[in-house]
Amino acid sequence: MTPNPIVIISGSPGSGKSSVSRLLAENSPHDKTIHFHTDDFYHSICKGYIAPWRSEAEEQNTTIIESFAASVARLAVGGYEVIVDGVIGPWFLSPWLDLVKNGFDVRYVILRPDEQTTVKRASERDKIVDNDAVKNMWQAFKDLGSYKSHAIDTSCQSISETTAEIRRLLNDNAMSMK
Repeated sequence: MTPNPIVIISGSPGSGKSSVSRLLAENSPHDKTIHFHTDDFYHSICKGYIAPWRSEAEEQNTTIIESFAASVARLAVGGYEVIVDGVIGPWFLSPWLDLVKNGFDVRYVILRPDEQTTVKRASERDKIVDNDAVKNMWQAFKDLGSYKSHAIDTSCQSISETTAEIRRLLNDNAMSMK
């Protein structure tokens, strides 16, 4: 059985990952689809949590990234299209590239609205948001190297427009990590 696609929707906080991922999953052409919200892994840490943007969180973040990559692989083998929603920058692609080497169809999409739009969207949430942390994460996604072509400027797009663009790209077999 060929595993179903794994679609990583990444970007800084406030870029629209969760809204877009949920809509992609709900409107998927596949019979079985999961919106895999990676923040849930971080929120499940009861002791020893370190804010993931802090430099001392590297070991925690690596463990978490590897854990959700393994979970996602199992779900794909089980017949699900998996829409992965998380802050997964090019610096955290190693486990996903390993999946590609093992025959998985992994797509990588980076939502990249401009900085002002990102901060505005993040601050409109009902949670308390650290604007400096959002700006720092936005900066972290500024230099995407060989993944620059995987970025979509969503500054002027609605969630529906972004979702439609991503689905079109996926249908065209774009955004592959091969």
